[in-house]
Amino acid sequence: MKKIVLVMLVFLFALVGFAFSKTYIVGTSADFPPFEYVQNGQYVGFDVDLIQAIGKVEGFQVQIRDMSFDSLIPALKSGIIDIAIAGMTITPDRLQVVDFSDPYWSADQDVIVKKDSNYNLTVLFGNNKIGVQTGTTGDLWVSDNLIKTGILKNIVRYESFIYALQALINGEVNAVVLDSPVAQRFAQTQPVSIVGVIITNENYGIAVNKGNKTLLDMINDGLAKVKASGQLSQLVDKYFGK
Repeated sequence: MKKIVLVMLVFLFALVGFAFSKTYIVGTSADFPPFEYVQNGQYVGFDVDLIQAIGKVEGFQVQIRDMSFDSLIPALKSGIIDIAIAGMTITPDRLQVVDFSDPYWSADQDVIVKKDSNYNLTVLFGNNKIGVQTGTTGDLWVSDNLIKTGILKNIVRYESFIYALQALINGEVNAVVLDSPVAQRFAQTQPVSIVGVIITNENYGIAVNKGNKTLLDMINDGLAKVKASGQLSQLVDKYFGK
């Protein structure tokens, strides 16, 4: 009888702890597979699993909120969300307005074209139309290195990579510049091919509002624990293959 009572008490305390744990609103842009996307009506992906794993070891809950990528930092600044995780590159400009966790992923930029087209890396020159997602590193790189220098004449910005991909398939743009892991996923699942890699040596981080040291320290501590336990490696295997 005492054992039954003890088990019930432990279960009760666990439920109470779960009920009173802090819930953070986590913003993402669920058009960026395999990092974040929608499957069967649920938000899934590497980033989603990662922030949930961090929350589990640190004792907090997460509520995922989908929005356009370029809305994430304003949403952090205004308090609409508490955390942003969306394959977001740590850049000097972003560090002026938000704080980032320790890096959890490294990436470059890929150039994709419609499969069986005759385009190569020279698609980035002249009057060709290059699609990007607004506010991403691809957008910034193409703008700074190609448009401002006059190497390329036309850049077309889309709210979502899904829209940019569809425009490419429909022949509305000649190429799309986007993060390498996502380009590789699209090349496996869509009629597109990778014709070049732009070495940018980017690091992804988890963003919080500037000065929120308590939350940032908790995320970094959780990230370190997830790495040390081998969970991060398991997520890499799950979403990117062994």
